[in-house]
Amino acid sequence: MTVTEPTDAAIRILLADDHPVVRHGLRALIDSLPGLEVVAEAVDGQAAVREAQLLHPDVVLMDIQMPVMDGLEATRRIRTAVPSTAVLVLTMFDDDDTVFAAMQAGASGYLLKGAEQEEIDRAIRAVVSGEAIFGPGVAERVLQFFRSPPRPAAEPFPELTARERQILDRIAAGERNASIAAALHLSPKTVGNHISAIFAKLAVADRSAAIVRARQEGLGKGT
Repeated sequence: MTVTEPTDAAIRILLADDHPVVRHGLRALIDSLPGLEVVAEAVDGQAAVREAQLLHPDVVLMDIQMPVMDGLEATRRIRTAVPSTAVLVLTMFDDDDTVFAAMQAGASGYLLKGAEQEEIDRAIRAVVSGEAIFGPGVAERVLQFFRSPPRPAAEPFPELTARERQILDRIAAGERNASIAAALHLSPKTVGNHISAIFAKLAVADRSAAIVRARQEGLGKGT
């Protein structure tokens, strides 16, 4: 870990990356830009959290894959412990899962390694100002995700038939067999047979256990 005394006017930056060459390159890049200053370096996520808590930098440039603690967990902890510090992810990972995991962890921006100096400069100043910013390729995929129609929710208990699921929904709503039979125009015996099949498929012993399982999956809210 390397620490530099900051100037009051500069945006104070913590570099978190386990590769010395990357850290040195980023330090050289940032030192060449007006109004930016590296105040510390961290070689893993745990060290990044510690330095952020000690120094309260304006922004952390955070890698994802690091030893001891990865950048996602480090981001979560920093955003919880030092909410005034923004996190700008700078990584080689451009898959959707990593991008959205970083956003969920609290990152304000996401750039890929290899970004131009001007892009890094702009992103640092943007996240410190409270903006969210992404590299061009990442931004397009984020927008595409939100433009896509929502996926339909998976139907609970796919092992049940439509009729069995309908009956389970009514059981979870507190209906008795006679009421279910009348509402669905079935005989009480047929309803009982369906319920026996439901219990077997869900591997539950009785009505109470079936109700618990059904309500956990959102059934029983009204028919």
